[in-house]
Amino acid sequence: MLKAGIVGLPNVGKSTLFNALTRSRKAEAANYPFCTIDPNVGVVTVPDERLAVLQKIAKTNVVIPAAIEFVDIAGLVAGASKGEGLGNQFLANIREVDAIVHVVRCFEDTDVIHTMGSVDPVRDIEVVTTELVLSDLDAVQKRIDKTQKKAKSGDKEAQAELALLERLVPHLNENKPANIFPASEDEVKLLKFFQLLTAKPVIYACNVAEGDLATAEQNPFVQKVAEFVRAHHDAAYVPISARIESELVDLAPDEAKAFLKDLGVDDSGVSSLIRATYTLLGLQTYFTAGEKEVRAWTIKKGWKAPQAAGVIHTDFEKGFIKAEIVSYGDLTRLGSVAAAREAGKYRLEGKEYGFQDGDVALFRFNT
Repeated sequence: MLKAGIVGLPNVGKSTLFNALTRSRKAEAANYPFCTIDPNVGVVTVPDERLAVLQKIAKTNVVIPAAIEFVDIAGLVAGASKGEGLGNQFLANIREVDAIVHVVRCFEDTDVIHTMGSVDPVRDIEVVTTELVLSDLDAVQKRIDKTQKKAKSGDKEAQAELALLERLVPHLNENKPANIFPASEDEVKLLKFFQLLTAKPVIYACNVAEGDLATAEQNPFVQKVAEFVRAHHDAAYVPISARIESELVDLAPDEAKAFLKDLGVDDSGVSSLIRATYTLLGLQTYFTAGEKEVRAWTIKKGWKAPQAAGVIHTDFEKGFIKAEIVSYGDLTRLGSVAAAREAGKYRLEGKEYGFQDGDVALFRFNT
């Protein structure tokens, strides 16, 4: 299961958001820095309205949604790359995740300490980015030192690697993350081997006050974040209210819906954040639907039919013959598999078929 790490400065709402995402009280949330030291890990289901529709068609009581892992990582501070605030440990935790959810404080509250003395989300983003970039620069320099000898001996792979590393240095020195580094398709593949922190995809969670959620897009802090991350990180942002979500944790779904309605919103933003993180990780969903259960299966975008079958069981991939496919849109429009088959929308696909988000599948295979 792929992991998304929740990062940011201390006291910006990371642990509160983690508890909201995981519907738990696993992460201690308190008004002082480094409340979280060891990372908390929780499995989060991906909201998907399509499951309820498929459940009615399949006439089943069992629904299993897709899921991803979220990791609550302790707050970074200036100097983390040099070991400040247990920085080395925290940076190592970030290295282990596949994508980053960067929580940014976008609310004023004199009762909640800000470690830098004032609320300035763009400055906060730059502080965290700088620490990750400095860590990457150190890693790149070490790799350059290691590669130079091989490159001088005429090793073509080492020469290509060294050329890429030497191009990376000035890019990082401008405090630009590796995920916006201009690279060819081959270089992108090579970059993955470097395991750079700033090469990970990132989304920004703008944590707003409870009373600002309904008008979050007009919040001047959110507007600054939106403008900055689009221009400098080529990244998306999602307004959320971790405090609201923390109050929803213990409420029944109907009560939670009514609570949000009273605030003038349909969603606190967490559902949008989960879906956006799922997309950020390069994931998509296909379904199996029958009387036994309706289930969402998680695959990487671009996967072929045998790979998609393999997430159910390795035998499905090894012995793959054909995939019976109907799109979610066709199935729900026509109302049943039988109707989809009659309309010519139910088809057989072979090994080269690239699965699409929303495909409803049944696999034929040999054991």
